[in-house]
Amino acid sequence: MLYYLFKYLDQLQYSGAGVFQYITFRAALSGILSLLIALLIGKRIIRWLQKKQIGESIRELGLEGQMQKKGTPTMGGIIIVLSIIVPTLLFARLDNVYVLLMLVSTLWMGTIGAIDDYIKVFKKNKEGMKATSKLIGQLLLGIIIAVVIDYTHSNGNLPLETNLPILKDKLSYTDLIPGEHNAWFIYVPVIIFICMAVTNAVNLTDGIDGLAAGTTAIVGAGLGVLAYAAGNIKFADYLNIVYVPNSGEVVVFLAAVIGACLGFLWYNGYPAQVFMGDTGSLALGGAIAAVAIIIKMELLIPILCGVFFSESLSVVLQVGWFKYTKKKYGEGRRIFLMSPLHHHFQKLNIPESKITLRFWLVTVLLVLATIALLKLR
Repeated sequence: MLYYLFKYLDQLQYSGAGVFQYITFRAALSGILSLLIALLIGKRIIRWLQKKQIGESIRELGLEGQMQKKGTPTMGGIIIVLSIIVPTLLFARLDNVYVLLMLVSTLWMGTIGAIDDYIKVFKKNKEGMKATSKLIGQLLLGIIIAVVIDYTHSNGNLPLETNLPILKDKLSYTDLIPGEHNAWFIYVPVIIFICMAVTNAVNLTDGIDGLAAGTTAIVGAGLGVLAYAAGNIKFADYLNIVYVPNSGEVVVFLAAVIGACLGFLWYNGYPAQVFMGDTGSLALGGAIAAVAIIIKMELLIPILCGVFFSESLSVVLQVGWFKYTKKKYGEGRRIFLMSPLHHHFQKLNIPESKITLRFWLVTVLLVLATIALLKLR
């Protein structure tokens, strides 16, 4: 909103008003305001959650210090969502379809997460929302994103393509199946799968204090660099990546995501005063998925979001191996001491704070490796 005000002031030749035309300036303001909002409203929301007795119900998993967290306020993702939405509305261009798509993705998944948390807390149902309902919500979001991206490309006469993580060439969806509109048969399932995979992976990572929020902030910083490059025709040409016109506004949104996560860490760092719950983890997953798809980096997600990917993969392997061995030997066997992966390290008696810090460091390395890959291509 402020973008249009300062654009008008610039037309009236007010000194300094033109600075709002720069994405980097607005992104910096977005990140700062997001951080401040999270810090300022965080304590008030935590008190409100405590007053409403919206506390975490803990399942006994035999993890050290686990039961001490019982009653810790959950649904703290409200802090994150508000801290993302407000700065984005103030500093991003609201006539940009990608900004609207990212806001919808964040609110869409945040709402699904809030419903899930509500069922767990107020209905005393530890299972929360039915898995099928969650998956349908993620599927619908994937369809919305795919439709919007295809529409913008059709209007701009842009090819429906994406970047490959290692090869220098770009992958064109329209070349995979002959026919003008047949790319939909591949593109839509891919987008749906990415939305489901990323949102669930972030949700699984939210298992120990500060892990999901800190990891998302680091991934967000990496996506910010990639988004800036994809939205700049010179950088995109230099790196031989897909140029996405008008996608530079994604950086303003990502700055808000980073600020929100860092501000939330003030209260969520070990020992946590509040948990984000599914409200926060699904909202962050929806935001990351939407951004990666918009800037054509969806195939780089396994590297960039390697920690999220590993957490999700550990659950798939654990469940799959257990079922296979139970069917074959009559007794289920496990690959990890416990899944998701962070629980495996907890079972090895590694302090929770140390696990979080090491996962952050791994994420930093993966983000740097992703950016380096674009150049090495």
